[in-house]
Amino acid sequence: MRIGVDVGGTNTDAVLIDGRHVVASTKRPTSADVSAGVTAAISDLLGEAGIAARAIGAVMIGTTHFTNALVERRRLDRVGIIRLASPSGEALPPLTGWPETLARQIEGATFLLRGGYEVDGREISPLDEAGLRTAAQACRDEGITSIAVSCAFAPVNAAMEERAAMLIADAHPAARVSLSHSVGRLGLIERENGTIINAALATLAVQVVSSLGEALAALGISAPLYISQNDGTLISAAEAARYPVMTIGSGPTNSMRGAAFLTGVDNGIVMDVGGTTCDIGVLANGFPRESSIAVDIGGVRTNFRMPDILAIGLGGGTRIRLGAGDDDFVIGPDSVGYQITEDSYLFGGATLTASDIAVAAGKAAFGDAARLPDLAPSLRDAIVARIQTMLADGIDRMKTASGDATIIAVGGGHFLIEDDIKGAARVVRPEHAAVANAVGAAIAQVGAQAERIVDYDAEPRPLALERMREMLLARAVAAGATKDSVEIVDMDEVFLSYLPGRSAQIRMKAVGDLAEDASLANAAFTETRHAH
Repeated sequence: MRIGVDVGGTNTDAVLIDGRHVVASTKRPTSADVSAGVTAAISDLLGEAGIAARAIGAVMIGTTHFTNALVERRRLDRVGIIRLASPSGEALPPLTGWPETLARQIEGATFLLRGGYEVDGREISPLDEAGLRTAAQACRDEGITSIAVSCAFAPVNAAMEERAAMLIADAHPAARVSLSHSVGRLGLIERENGTIINAALATLAVQVVSSLGEALAALGISAPLYISQNDGTLISAAEAARYPVMTIGSGPTNSMRGAAFLTGVDNGIVMDVGGTTCDIGVLANGFPRESSIAVDIGGVRTNFRMPDILAIGLGGGTRIRLGAGDDDFVIGPDSVGYQITEDSYLFGGATLTASDIAVAAGKAAFGDAARLPDLAPSLRDAIVARIQTMLADGIDRMKTASGDATIIAVGGGHFLIEDDIKGAARVVRPEHAAVANAVGAAIAQVGAQAERIVDYDAEPRPLALERMREMLLARAVAAGATKDSVEIVDMDEVFLSYLPGRSAQIRMKAVGDLAEDASLANAAFTETRHAH
């Protein structure tokens, strides 16, 4: 039996799953102390199902802790930034294009050192080991414990970054080091940005993972804890503590995986309407379509794995401000969030929300309809029509082909989506749609990804692909997947005309089911990575 939890801006959702059967579910308002909300939700689940804590085999959590910290500019570390790309990689200094307030808050010290590789794997210059030791000592003397290391073309060859980590650990044992090849793809600036963000979240990540573990222990749950990643797969709690940036987009991803699981639809558009936003994404072969362009996180361009999501400021708690006439009103983008049970008219408040309109129009039934303000039918219908237009525009922006698409409506506010919405061939509303995000966390699989540039003249294509497949299989198994269940679910191959010979950039992804003894495999995998 597994427990899946998804912490959103408005609600904390949790489900208990036995095999492929949802045994129990709950939706609780997200608390200011997120860990307390998680504890309350899991406690509700166990009580409702009458299940003992010892019966739980694993707990999967998707959290907004790290996204909120970045957006709200709080609890971020000062970062020692080390770039290995000189002399050629100095044209754009680190933190270029960052919001000034965020850059000023995060930057501790910056070092541009010799090192790095060309796109074909040749060295730009030898690694500056003496400079690395000096940089580490300077960070130690200034009390900087979070360090981000980025090397030109590290995804092609990670040797310099790994050597740098060893040198830093020797000179500054208390430092937490983030290496760019574990965070992003090719593209130095965006990958470096993601690595710096990861380092800025280092202390918070340790505290969050520790507090979640303590919450489970207080409930008597000894099962291993996993955290949802941006790509819909799982990592161990220990890995999440090292690379929190890989979990920032897990909320929408969980919803999409849950939608695919609950409906059996592997290709379509998922619309997850929460209390604050509507997240729209595309399912391709049961997994979220990943963004192929730089992703903006807190105003910073990054290129780590993120789902291609369009977020609209429209949810169940979205504020609606009325003017003088039937066409004079504003919908959102702000929301009452988790205070909807206090502020909305349906619950005795005095703020008009999208939920109030939906109940008034007969689209939903909850709260106390007698408390709703007396709205003219024409005004009510105009607001409903504009909500549908906003949602239909979102569908249109995410479609990659002409024609109508299958729409899967999930989330606590899915009642805002009408069955005949423009652009939909059909609208599917699965059972447990309101907690699809928690279902997605509970059924998540273990994954592994890799990216290489290969010269097919030097290494035949079939051999190169097979070696990459075997490497991913080993990684997935080491991370806790059962060997027989691992399969390649995605592969991109782009030929690089600017390199001599027949060179191609290969990106491959494998996933597998979590093994029952995955906690042991995960521990071994984590220890191996740390030692390496």
